[in-house]
Amino acid sequence: MAFFELEDWEIDYIRKGLKGHELKFYRDMLTTDNVGYVRSCEIISVFVYSEINKKVLDRLERLRLVTTRSTGFDHIDIDACKKKNIAVCNVPFYGENTVAEHTFALILALSRKIPQSYDRTIKGDFSIDGLRGFDLKGRTLGVIGTGHIGMHVIRIAKGFEMNVLAYDVKENKKMAQRLGFRYAPLDYLMKNSDIVSIHVPLNKNTYHIINKKNIKKIKKGAVIINTARGGVIETDALVRAIYQGHLGGAGLDVLEEEDLIKEEVQLLSKKFLKRKLEISLKNRILLKLDNVIITPHNAFNSREALHRILDTTLENIKEFIKNKPINRVS
Repeated sequence: MAFFELEDWEIDYIRKGLKGHELKFYRDMLTTDNVGYVRSCEIISVFVYSEINKKVLDRLERLRLVTTRSTGFDHIDIDACKKKNIAVCNVPFYGENTVAEHTFALILALSRKIPQSYDRTIKGDFSIDGLRGFDLKGRTLGVIGTGHIGMHVIRIAKGFEMNVLAYDVKENKKMAQRLGFRYAPLDYLMKNSDIVSIHVPLNKNTYHIINKKNIKKIKKGAVIINTARGGVIETDALVRAIYQGHLGGAGLDVLEEEDLIKEEVQLLSKKFLKRKLEISLKNRILLKLDNVIITPHNAFNSREALHRILDTTLENIKEFIKNKPINRVS
């Protein structure tokens, strides 16, 4: 077995959980450059930055299982795995409360102007001019996507005595009754929510679910929160809506094409497509806006969530070895 994209503490944790197996550990992502080191492996575990494409898979002739330490699996060529009879497992649930708590951290940071307050006080300025915020109690939160994370966001919102509207292609009416929220069409949700929070996976149906055609339908002055995937919001539409004053602000843990720029010199490369350059530069515009808070894809990053990821990954491997695979996506 080979494990990629690991921190030191994770290596110790995995060793304890998989005693008796031949294990290889790498801090780097899996690529075509280093795949030769693990050609004999039957099981590999990766995180989201390893691209498991056909070129990589063709070099792994003994591979039987790819288990990703993430919920998303769009970095894995599922069709190529199917053709080679390679199972793919993920970690379906690990951070529903973790990401939901980060969602409210962003909401509260915007509603109470926490970054501006902190920045002012560390400079020795204790004035409160321009720091007036707004209460969450009585406000309407619109939740797009009511999976595990979305439902946990709703539970927290109810603790703040907020009203909740929700949109999902699959409505969970039992939970709606239990938690006291109601489902509504997407347009209605956008028009009637003071805060819109997105909790959907990125796929062909959710790509740019918020876009230049519908972003103006969002209630004027509302705040938008995205802890899902950057591609669910069209960057250009978001920048324009904020600049024009239609949106009151945004809390973003993810950015469209966020993984493109590792070093500034990438912008000089001819391989860097113009569309990608435009999006990346617009993301940098967002970084400079006072009513926009951006965190570095950090919503999942708690000690407890990371332990849940590893525990589920170890279970995926152990059950696969027993020929009782769990959490399969392919």
